[in-house]
Parts: sequence; structure tokens; C-alpha cells
Amino acid sequence: MTTSVLEPTLDELLPCRLNDAELWFAESPSDVESAKALCQACPVQALCLAGALERREPWGVWGGELFLAGVVIPRKRPRGRPRKDATVTAA
Repeated sequence: MTTSVLEPTLDELLPCRLNDAELWFAESPSDVESAKALCQACPVQALCLAGALERREPWGVWGGELFLAGVVIPRKRPRGRPRKDATVTAA
């Protein structure tokens, strides 16, 4: 009988499986950025992002990108009042 070296399973390589799942759906912009950074070394990052785009995920970090209402957005704004210069006025 031969013995083999145990190799890690895919679940053991995925940051979303190794860390608290709440991190990928966090309210804090710094936590969201942490989740996005963890995704960068993930072996299935491209597949995760493609699947999220196809499903139009409503929110969270998928494949290293932040989704809101099924669309990728660059960053999460902190809670509070919107900036005055970001207000769009109707003509």
C-alpha cells in the first residue's frame, strides 16, 4: 500500500471559504476592500466574477468586484448624507 501526500481541496484554497462569509457582504467600505483584496489570489476569481455577472448578483463582493443592484461599482460609499456635488438636478 502506498501513501500519498495530502493536497488541499479547492475549498481549502478559496478565501471566501476560509474567512467569515459576512466579509463579502459587509456594510463597512474597509471590509469590502478587504474582501476584494482577498479575491485577487483566488484560483476561481474569473469564474466567480463571470457567474455573478450572468446571475446579476444583487449585492456583495464576487470575483474581486463589488456588486450593487446587479451592476459592478468601483467602491462602496460610507453611510451618511450624499455629497452635494454628486446631486443631479433635473432640468
